[in-house]
Amino acid sequence: MPKIYTYTEPLQADMVDAFCVLQKEFTDQFVYYEKSGSGQEVGVDVEAQGDSRRESPADAHTFCSPTRLMGLGRCIAVRDADDIEAVYEGPTHAAPVLFSFNRFDAANPQPADELFQAFPKLSLLLPEVVLIDTAEGPLLQVNSLGPVYAGRVERFARRARQSKPRERETIPYTIEMDSRTAWESEVSAALAAIDAGRVSKVVLSRRVKLTAKKVFSSKDLLVNLIDGPSKGTVFLYRYGDVFFCGCTPELLVRKHGLDVESECLAGTTGVGATEAETARLADALLHDEKNRREHAFVVDFVRSVIERNCHAVHIPAAPVIKRLQHVQHLHTPVHAKVMEGRSVENLAGQLMPTPALAGMPVGESLMLLRETEPYNRGFFGGSVGYRTADGDGAYSVAIRCGVFDGEMGWLYAGCGIVAGSDVASEYDEIDMKLQTILSAFEGKER
Repeated sequence: MPKIYTYTEPLQADMVDAFCVLQKEFTDQFVYYEKSGSGQEVGVDVEAQGDSRRESPADAHTFCSPTRLMGLGRCIAVRDADDIEAVYEGPTHAAPVLFSFNRFDAANPQPADELFQAFPKLSLLLPEVVLIDTAEGPLLQVNSLGPVYAGRVERFARRARQSKPRERETIPYTIEMDSRTAWESEVSAALAAIDAGRVSKVVLSRRVKLTAKKVFSSKDLLVNLIDGPSKGTVFLYRYGDVFFCGCTPELLVRKHGLDVESECLAGTTGVGATEAETARLADALLHDEKNRREHAFVVDFVRSVIERNCHAVHIPAAPVIKRLQHVQHLHTPVHAKVMEGRSVENLAGQLMPTPALAGMPVGESLMLLRETEPYNRGFFGGSVGYRTADGDGAYSVAIRCGVFDGEMGWLYAGCGIVAGSDVASEYDEIDMKLQTILSAFEGKER
């Protein structure tokens, strides 16, 4: 059992600004940054006001403030967080934070994109330096396999205090679109499998290539996502010269003490040019039979996993609307109390991949995707998250994302195919979803 020495003290600087300065020294970087608290990016309950559009209350069942964690360097990688023994040093007590990035279909024999192939296959990674946001203020945590050298902590603290306010940077780019003909063929194959009774739903994805007109860094995209308009959880995994990042709206599972939270997110429409048009689109989505069927597959699957691991399970009978910057989704929140012996990473493993990213039944959908999609998804559609040494943690679904090398990259997005799906509208839906990761290239006004 490795012994980890963890020194934690208050951070006398803005957390993101400090990261921007300190990241220059490290090629391993990890970020899990909620732009708002659990459930807070959804709207208000307007049903009582005579509107048939229903949205989640902004503070419903929220049991923790936004989780914001930023890691630098790699102290150690472990398979099980319970295998480490933490020795606490410094004026503040905070459990070591381990980050986790998991592939969508780790057993897929197809080679992943060359950028994804550069990442190692590791379970949990403990950074050398972690910046932690808390209700009392940000913290600086330094981890070591031996007692933490005080001068090292002071060097990081001093550099953080000297950080300057960050700036967003616009990165011009071109997009090489994928083939509509190929997409039509993939959707036809999916619908044929549905008609034959092989699957009830399958989630197809598209991949498009981006080429930048100037060199960019992981920091550039991170700052643009954090300070930009897209809603959700910003994540980043950098290894050497390649990095995977995005802003996901979908929580997979969160554990805080005995409390467990998850969500079902499936069924999509656009955001209108006016509030009235947005409300009309939301109301149509709530009453759309095809999208409600697609959403129900996810709810049934998540319910089955949560009920065999938890008690006091609460899942509403009908979905509500989760409104984001570029799209709106059907959303069903899930809350429960976890049974003894269930870890957050175990729950995440049972939930992945959900029917929202694979299809239903999950196993057969994965086989169909291996046959149909011309690429291995890598981290896209997998899970990203963290686990603390004391057992709390959260994982989100890695969507609205891309993988980059500072000059080019691949962008990914998907949509659920069920009986009655229209090939053109599903293609357009993915275009809407791609706008989230494209917003990472929008900084200063042009």
